[in-house]
Amino acid sequence: MPMLRLYESISTSLLEIKAVSLRPDSPFTWTSGLKSPIYCDNRLTMSYPVIRNMIAEGFVQIIRMQYPDVEVIAGTATAGIPHAAWVADKLNLPMIYIRDKAKGHGKENQIEGVLKPGQKVIVIEDLISTGGSSLKAALAAREAGGDVQAVLAIFTYEFPKAQQLFAENDIPMLALTTYSALIDVALKQGYIEENTMDKLKAWRENPAAYE
Repeated sequence: MPMLRLYESISTSLLEIKAVSLRPDSPFTWTSGLKSPIYCDNRLTMSYPVIRNMIAEGFVQIIRMQYPDVEVIAGTATAGIPHAAWVADKLNLPMIYIRDKAKGHGKENQIEGVLKPGQKVIVIEDLISTGGSSLKAALAAREAGGDVQAVLAIFTYEFPKAQQLFAENDIPMLALTTYSALIDVALKQGYIEENTMDKLKAWRENPAAYE
Protein backbone atom coordinates (compact mmCIF):
# COMPACT_ATOMS: atom_id res chain seq x y z
CA MET A 1 0.00 0.00 0.00
CA PRO A 2 1.47 3.44 -0.92
CA MET A 3 2.39 5.48 2.16
CA LEU A 4 -0.10 8.30 1.44
CA ARG A 5 -2.93 5.79 1.20
CA LEU A 6 -1.66 4.08 4.36
CA TYR A 7 -1.68 7.41 6.21
CA GLU A 8 -5.29 7.99 5.17
CA SER A 9 -6.43 4.44 5.96
CA ILE A 10 -4.87 4.43 9.43
CA SER A 11 -6.21 7.92 10.19
CA THR A 12 -9.71 6.92 9.06
CA SER A 13 -9.61 3.80 11.23
CA LEU A 14 -8.41 5.66 14.33
CA LEU A 15 -11.21 8.19 13.95
CA GLU A 16 -13.87 5.53 13.30
CA ILE A 17 -13.12 3.56 16.48
CA LYS A 18 -12.59 6.75 18.50
CA ALA A 19 -8.97 5.86 19.25
CA VAL A 20 -8.50 9.51 18.33
CA SER A 21 -10.95 12.18 19.43
CA LEU A 22 -10.82 15.81 18.31
CA ARG A 23 -12.32 18.68 20.35
CA PRO A 24 -10.78 21.93 19.11
CA ASP A 25 -13.29 24.08 20.99
CA SER A 26 -13.40 22.03 24.20
CA PRO A 27 -9.85 20.84 24.79
CA PHE A 28 -8.77 17.80 26.75
CA THR A 29 -6.37 18.13 29.68
CA TRP A 30 -3.45 15.71 29.57
CA THR A 31 -1.84 14.26 32.71
CA SER A 32 0.92 16.84 32.31
CA GLY A 33 -1.67 19.63 32.54
CA LEU A 34 -1.28 20.48 28.86
CA LYS A 35 -4.46 21.61 27.09
CA SER A 36 -4.99 19.67 23.88
CA PRO A 37 -7.60 19.57 21.08
CA ILE A 38 -6.84 15.88 20.55
CA TYR A 39 -6.82 12.74 22.65
CA CYS A 40 -5.26 9.54 21.33
CA ASP A 41 -5.64 6.05 22.82
CA ASN A 42 -4.24 3.57 20.33
CA ARG A 43 -4.71 0.71 22.78
CA LEU A 44 -8.24 0.50 21.42
CA THR A 45 -6.84 -0.86 18.16
CA MET A 46 -6.10 -4.18 19.88
CA SER A 47 -9.83 -4.92 19.95
CA TYR A 48 -10.28 -4.58 16.18
CA PRO A 49 -8.58 -7.45 14.28
CA VAL A 50 -8.83 -5.84 10.83
CA ILE A 51 -7.34 -2.56 12.07
CA ARG A 52 -4.58 -4.11 14.14
CA ASN A 53 -3.62 -6.27 11.17
CA MET A 54 -3.51 -3.20 8.91
CA ILE A 55 -1.22 -1.53 11.45
CA ALA A 56 1.05 -4.57 11.62
CA GLU A 57 1.18 -4.77 7.82
CA GLY A 58 2.07 -1.09 7.69
CA PHE A 59 5.00 -1.63 10.03
CA VAL A 60 6.09 -4.69 8.04
CA GLN A 61 5.98 -2.68 4.81
CA ILE A 62 8.26 0.02 6.25
CA ILE A 63 10.66 -2.55 7.70
CA ARG A 64 10.94 -4.56 4.49
CA MET A 65 11.49 -1.43 2.40
CA GLN A 66 13.84 0.51 4.66
CA TYR A 67 15.26 -1.88 7.28
CA PRO A 68 15.41 -5.32 5.64
CA ASP A 69 18.35 -6.47 7.78
CA VAL A 70 16.57 -6.02 11.12
CA GLU A 71 17.10 -8.93 13.51
CA VAL A 72 14.95 -8.13 16.55
CA ILE A 73 11.58 -6.39 17.03
CA ALA A 74 11.24 -4.50 20.31
CA GLY A 75 8.00 -3.29 21.88
CA THR A 76 7.73 -0.50 24.40
CA ALA A 77 5.93 -1.40 27.60
CA THR A 78 3.07 -1.56 27.62
CA ALA A 79 1.24 -0.20 24.59
CA GLY A 80 3.88 -1.17 22.04
CA ILE A 81 4.11 -4.80 23.15
CA PRO A 82 1.13 -6.32 21.28
CA HIS A 83 1.97 -4.53 18.03
CA ALA A 84 5.60 -5.63 18.27
CA ALA A 85 4.42 -9.21 18.80
CA TRP A 86 2.24 -9.14 15.68
CA VAL A 87 5.04 -7.60 13.60
CA ALA A 88 7.64 -10.07 14.89
CA ASP A 89 5.28 -12.93 14.06
CA LYS A 90 4.72 -11.69 10.50
CA LEU A 91 8.47 -11.33 9.95
CA ASN A 92 9.35 -14.51 11.84
CA LEU A 93 11.80 -12.56 13.99
CA PRO A 94 12.69 -12.61 17.71
CA MET A 95 10.88 -10.12 19.93
CA ILE A 96 11.83 -8.30 23.11
CA TYR A 97 10.12 -5.64 25.16
CA ILE A 98 11.51 -2.66 27.00
CA ARG A 99 10.25 -1.32 30.31
CA ASP A 100 10.32 2.33 31.31
CA LYS A 101 12.86 1.35 33.97
CA ALA A 102 14.48 -1.77 35.36
CA LYS A 103 12.44 -3.99 37.67
CA GLY A 104 13.11 -3.54 41.37
CA HIS A 105 13.27 -7.26 42.05
CA GLY A 106 14.44 -10.57 40.57
CA LYS A 107 16.99 -10.04 37.80
CA GLU A 108 16.06 -6.35 37.69
CA ASN A 109 15.71 -6.46 33.91
CA GLN A 110 14.67 -3.46 31.88
CA ILE A 111 14.67 -5.50 28.69
CA GLU A 112 12.85 -8.82 28.57
CA GLY A 113 13.79 -11.40 25.97
CA VAL A 114 17.11 -12.01 24.23
CA LEU A 115 19.06 -9.12 22.69
CA LYS A 116 22.55 -10.03 21.57
CA PRO A 117 25.30 -7.40 21.17
CA GLY A 118 25.26 -5.87 17.70
CA GLN A 119 21.81 -7.12 16.70
CA LYS A 120 19.82 -4.69 14.57
CA VAL A 121 16.67 -3.59 16.40
CA ILE A 122 13.44 -1.85 15.40
CA VAL A 123 11.48 -0.34 18.31
CA ILE A 124 7.67 -0.34 17.99
CA GLU A 125 5.67 2.34 19.82
CA ASP A 126 1.98 3.16 19.75
CA LEU A 127 2.23 6.94 20.03
CA ILE A 128 4.91 9.63 19.99
CA SER A 129 4.17 12.93 21.68
CA THR A 130 7.23 14.74 23.07
CA GLY A 131 9.34 11.68 22.24
CA GLY A 132 10.89 11.29 25.68
CA SER A 133 9.61 7.83 26.63
CA SER A 134 10.10 6.39 23.13
CA LEU A 135 13.64 7.68 22.96
CA LYS A 136 14.36 6.33 26.44
CA ALA A 137 13.36 2.84 25.28
CA ALA A 138 15.50 3.10 22.15
CA LEU A 139 18.50 4.27 24.16
CA ALA A 140 18.02 1.39 26.63
CA ALA A 141 18.24 -1.04 23.70
CA ARG A 142 21.34 0.77 22.45
CA GLU A 143 22.97 0.68 25.88
CA ALA A 144 22.28 -3.07 26.04
CA GLY A 145 24.30 -3.52 22.87
CA GLY A 146 21.56 -3.31 20.25
CA ASP A 147 22.02 -1.46 16.98
CA VAL A 148 18.81 0.58 16.96
CA GLN A 149 17.72 1.14 13.37
CA ALA A 150 14.60 3.22 14.02
CA VAL A 151 11.57 3.81 16.19
CA LEU A 152 8.28 3.12 14.40
CA ALA A 153 4.98 4.39 15.81
CA ILE A 154 1.33 4.14 14.87
CA PHE A 155 0.85 7.90 15.31
CA THR A 156 2.91 11.00 15.95
CA TYR A 157 1.81 14.47 16.99
CA GLU A 158 4.78 15.82 14.98
CA PHE A 159 5.95 18.04 17.79
CA PRO A 160 9.19 19.82 16.81
CA LYS A 161 10.63 18.85 20.21
CA ALA A 162 10.28 15.14 19.45
CA GLN A 163 11.80 15.51 16.00
CA GLN A 164 14.76 17.35 17.52
CA LEU A 165 15.30 14.71 20.23
CA PHE A 166 15.46 11.85 17.75
CA ALA A 167 17.73 13.80 15.41
CA GLU A 168 20.12 14.65 18.24
CA ASN A 169 20.43 10.95 19.10
CA ASP A 170 20.74 9.85 15.46
CA ILE A 171 17.69 7.58 15.61
CA PRO A 172 15.18 7.76 12.74
CA MET A 173 11.52 8.01 13.77
CA LEU A 174 8.68 7.09 11.40
CA ALA A 175 4.94 6.77 11.92
CA LEU A 176 2.07 5.09 10.10
CA THR A 177 0.14 8.32 10.29
CA THR A 178 0.64 11.83 11.55
CA TYR A 179 -1.26 14.66 13.19
CA SER A 180 -1.24 16.60 9.90
CA ALA A 181 -2.60 13.66 7.93
CA LEU A 182 -5.22 12.92 10.57
CA ILE A 183 -6.71 16.41 10.77
CA ASP A 184 -6.86 16.53 6.95
CA VAL A 185 -8.83 13.26 6.95
CA ALA A 186 -11.00 14.50 9.83
CA LEU A 187 -11.90 17.60 7.84
CA LYS A 188 -12.73 15.62 4.69
CA GLN A 189 -14.93 13.23 6.65
CA GLY A 190 -16.77 15.88 8.65
CA TYR A 191 -15.29 15.28 12.11
CA ILE A 192 -14.15 18.92 12.31
CA GLU A 193 -15.03 22.23 10.63
CA GLU A 194 -12.83 24.20 8.23
CA ASN A 195 -12.73 27.16 10.63
CA THR A 196 -10.91 25.08 13.27
CA MET A 197 -7.97 24.06 11.07
CA ASP A 198 -5.77 27.09 11.82
CA LYS A 199 -6.24 26.51 15.53
CA LEU A 200 -5.39 22.81 15.22
CA LYS A 201 -2.26 23.55 13.19
CA ALA A 202 -1.12 26.23 15.66
CA TRP A 203 -1.40 23.78 18.57
CA ARG A 204 1.08 21.41 16.96
CA GLU A 205 3.64 24.21 16.67
CA ASN A 206 3.16 25.52 20.20
CA PRO A 207 1.09 23.18 22.43
CA ALA A 208 1.75 25.19 25.59
CA ALA A 209 -0.01 28.23 24.14
CA TYR A 210 -3.30 26.43 23.42
CA GLU A 211 -6.41 27.74 25.18
